[in-house]
This record gives sequence, C-alpha cells and structure tokens, in this order.
Amino acid sequence: MSAPRLEIDLDKIYHNARTLVERLAVRGISVTGVSKASLGCLAIASVMLRAGVRSLGDSRIENIEAMRNAQAAVPMTLIRSPMLSQVVRVVTQADISFNTELDVISQLSSAAQKAKRIHGVVLMVELGDLREGIMPGDLESTVRETIRFPNIVLKGIGTNLACRCGVSPDANNMAELSELADSIDAIFGPMLSIVSGGNSANLEWALSGADTGRINDLRLGESLLLGCEPLHRQAIDGLHTDAITLIAEVIESKLKPSQPWGEVGQSAFGVTPSVANRGNIFQTILAIGQQDIDPNGLQAPSGIEILGASSDHLIVESGRCLPAQVPRSASS
Repeated sequence: MSAPRLEIDLDKIYHNARTLVERLAVRGISVTGVSKASLGCLAIASVMLRAGVRSLGDSRIENIEAMRNAQAAVPMTLIRSPMLSQVVRVVTQADISFNTELDVISQLSSAAQKAKRIHGVVLMVELGDLREGIMPGDLESTVRETIRFPNIVLKGIGTNLACRCGVSPDANNMAELSELADSIDAIFGPMLSIVSGGNSANLEWALSGADTGRINDLRLGESLLLGCEPLHRQAIDGLHTDAITLIAEVIESKLKPSQPWGEVGQSAFGVTPSVANRGNIFQTILAIGQQDIDPNGLQAPSGIEILGASSDHLIVESGRCLPAQVPRSASS
C-alpha cells in the first residue's frame, strides 16, 4: 500500500459520534457533524449520520459540493461566512449558511431568487473570542434587516469560541447567547429554531450539568474524529482516540548522537533548537514533513518520541535498543 496514508477506523468514529449524540440528547442538544477535516469524505459523513447527527456542517463549499455530487441528500450548513464570489454555489448546494455581513446576505438573497430557492441563515454573534460575529448590541438591527430579504429565512443565531483566542465556553457566555435568542424571539416573534453554542470545546460545559438554556446545537468535528476536547487536548471518557492512524515509510534508521554539533543558528523554520544531550539514540526518519502535517498535532505510539521535523522529514527516536527498520521492499 502507498505511504504516507491515513488508516481510518469507521467503527470507532461511529462509536464516538453515537456516544456524544446520546449524551447531548439528554441535555436537549443535537449535533451537527463537521466534515471539514475529512474534506467532505462521504464515508465518514455517512457514519456520522448513521450515528444520529442532525445535519452536516463544513467550512468549504467545495467539500459540500463533493458530498452533494456523491448523492448525499441531507441538510448541509456552510459554517464559515460565504465569500461573495461563491454565493451562487452556496445557495445551490447548502441549505443554511453562517453569516455576519448584511451585504453578503443581500447577495445570497439575489442568488436565491434567481435559483428559485429558499436559503437559511444563522447569524453569528461575537462573544469574546474575536473571530467572526456580530456585536451583541447590533444583533437586533441585523435581524431586522435580514428578515426583509426575499428568499432568505432566519433560522437561528450562533457563536464560536475557543478557536482564535482560546476563550472557553462557560455558563456566562452561553447564558448570554440564550438571552439574546429570547430577546430576538420576544421582539420579532418566535423564529429561532437553531441556537448553536459552538464546537467540541463546548463539551465540558454542555455535559457538566449546567443549565443549557436555549442552546440546542453543537458543531462537533474534533471530538468525533479524535475523541478529545480542544480546550485541554484531553481524551473524552469513553471515546476512542485512535480512530485515525498516520502511516509513513521509514527512509533512514541509524544510531546517532542526540545533540547536534557545530555552531547552531536558526532552523529552516526560524527557531533555534534547544536539545538535551542524552547520548546516542536510534534516530529514525519518516518520509513525511511539515509540508504534509503539523508535527505538534501528532501523538506517537508507545515507545516512539517525535523529535522534530523539516519540510519533508519527520525525525523520531525509536528506542535505545530496538530501531525501526527501512523496509526491505516497496511492498513492505
């Protein structure tokens, strides 16, 4: 088989998704399965749906189109604000999109009218993480304008936390989102069917027993695929953390000093490495690098330590006594 490659255990992803769907259902929260990490892979999306996720969400219209082309007839949400250059594709392929700009919603309206389609909108609210979002004080006026656009239906409001600045979802900011939803429904009449509280970082709050208020949707990707929560990168009890395995081929395995010698400057990535002297070690090089992966996001198997990476090489310590081997043939 070719390398590098990902080996994906769909049964483990199903278990993770089903477990979280059931735990959140008790709290009155449904799950939007986020497919962006798998580039809209229909096999993974299908497993999420079979496990009970309410709909699929993706940040790239290309991934939504790929799933539509694979005959995925399920509700799909574009969870990043649409680009103006893509509004026609958005209203054609996505049932709902997350929005913050009236100019974009206006163009979605025009495109929806031409396509004879109704397009749903979720307005994103800024609650502190300083990524996308309408300031809370501007939400009422934005709603007032949004509901005037032909072929646009306001489906709900949402927020995103813990992505840019690491602001944690908690009782205070989730209560604020609930209060905003109540305020909008009180002013304009009941209209918000979706109150989307955030992503996998919300799980600690959502499963803590705290009052979930109006929050009835979470957008989960990392927790379904990796079995961990993003705030502290800790495994979630009862979930698999090894559903996805990266396989790379060994291209060198030698006993080498653990510490470089000579005058040391910056590496290719602008850092000056600090390496402890641990004597000679079995150093193994895998044919994959920072062009392909973020080495900081990898979790090595027991007995392997990731030492660093260049653009095309991943360097690991494979143990002091038993080195990894270069394969004897291309089929090994």
